[in-house]
Amino acid sequence: MEGTYLSAAEAAEYGEFKRTRREAEIAVTLHKLVVEASRRETDKSALKTACESAKKLNAYGVLASPVGVAAAKKHLSGSQTYVICLVGGTGESLIPVKRLEAKKAIWQGAKEIRLVLCYSALRSGNASYLRREVKKIKRVAKKLPLVVSLEDHTLSEEEIAFGTKAACEGGADAVCVRGELPLLLRALRASGGKVRVDVGEVENAEQLRVLVKSGASLVQTNVPERIAEELYDAAREEGERLSAVRIADLSPAQE
Repeated sequence: MEGTYLSAAEAAEYGEFKRTRREAEIAVTLHKLVVEASRRETDKSALKTACESAKKLNAYGVLASPVGVAAAKKHLSGSQTYVICLVGGTGESLIPVKRLEAKKAIWQGAKEIRLVLCYSALRSGNASYLRREVKKIKRVAKKLPLVVSLEDHTLSEEEIAFGTKAACEGGADAVCVRGELPLLLRALRASGGKVRVDVGEVENAEQLRVLVKSGASLVQTNVPERIAEELYDAAREEGERLSAVRIADLSPAQE
């Protein structure tokens, strides 16, 4: 059977169809982004810029520190992008302090809580303390998602697996690990499908693609617009390649 060629009009129509579908796929991918704005160096201007980028891309959320929640909520007004609050400081705060931080953040408009676990308890294998910590904060969060942060660079794969199990047993809704494939896979195995697994520190579209394909639900980044640009550039290059090659068997064979 010989291949068929599209007419100029058919090729243009097919190209438009592919472009529209690809843009819809990119929009879905961008909605998986969490824009990082919780670092100590994030001043008022940087927080506003992060929120504006998140709104522009229709990102899932903006991760803010407790002192940035109210401002982030204001900047994101009118959008479907959530404010996510990182509570727990270094992780060594007392449980009542973390509870108060979470309660205040929710009152100010946070729609998701990211909890930094007590790393000394995690390192020493104190699962009962970790479970109690997660349960206490989940009671404050109620129906809002509670994500346990396991992103610290000092954590090993074994500690991440241990923390993931404690998060599951404590009633967390998700965990977040560094954006490295082995860590994602380890957390997915440890979770047994009981919680969502997110990743952080994603720097480019290819890293995002690999991690999402491997099971990451949300992807945290401090360069959302760069990632969006890379996704659209890749789609445009794909479209140009398609327009330059023969499209075979797109219509019934004619006898």
